[in-house]
Amino acid sequence: MTRTRSDVAVDTTGESAVDRAIEAFREGQPVLVHDAADREGETDIIYPAGAVDADDVVRLRSDAGGLICTAVSHPVAETLELPFLEDEFDHPAAADHDLGYDDRSSFSLPVNHRETFTGITDDDRALTIRELSSAAEQAAEPDSDYDASEFAAEFRTPGHVHILRGAPGLLDDRRGHTELGLALAEAADRPPAVVVCEMLDAESGGARTPTAALEYARQNDLVYVEGADIIERLADGIDHV
Repeated sequence: MTRTRSDVAVDTTGESAVDRAIEAFREGQPVLVHDAADREGETDIIYPAGAVDADDVVRLRSDAGGLICTAVSHPVAETLELPFLEDEFDHPAAADHDLGYDDRSSFSLPVNHRETFTGITDDDRALTIRELSSAAEQAAEPDSDYDASEFAAEFRTPGHVHILRGAPGLLDDRRGHTELGLALAEAADRPPAVVVCEMLDAESGGARTPTAALEYARQNDLVYVEGADIIERLADGIDHV
């Protein structure tokens, strides 16, 4: 299915938006990614998970307002035996999980790091997110001993940070914010774990428009990039620059 860009005029002077997004990720900075007008039609703030601190969680919940999730790559999810959450429910509500924008949900376990207290504070969530990045990095190492048992020693479920599972072929299989963020992380040589959070409009309660998201990016000196441009650049194999 062809994904369409929004009609917002994205500033791509100098380096391309994708180049700037990759460089921002290398530096541990967030980027704003609009998936597609014919998909969710949402812009997410996306961080490399290992760079997130409490102030970043404040930005995500205050300036974005959506659900703060940490996406990990498919190989990491397999190594850590992280299930798709809908497969774990034995309840009629899970029997027919129709989505208007995709084939299935990416949600896996919601977790807290075991060194957190309630798990919901900015410090607690930042700790859980950073440790998820560390776990993903360890699990992704060739011949790693870090497995589901090691993961369970560090994390408990249920918790307050939702894990998302990336598709096996990333952008070649699925083109959600999960895969768009993980593709940027791979291109930037960051661990296979990213934080995604939808940007909502405070007045309407709906998704923030691409125009409003771009204005936020300009006001805060952040990179805004269209998902279609990431796909065009990175879908057929990650291009390290």
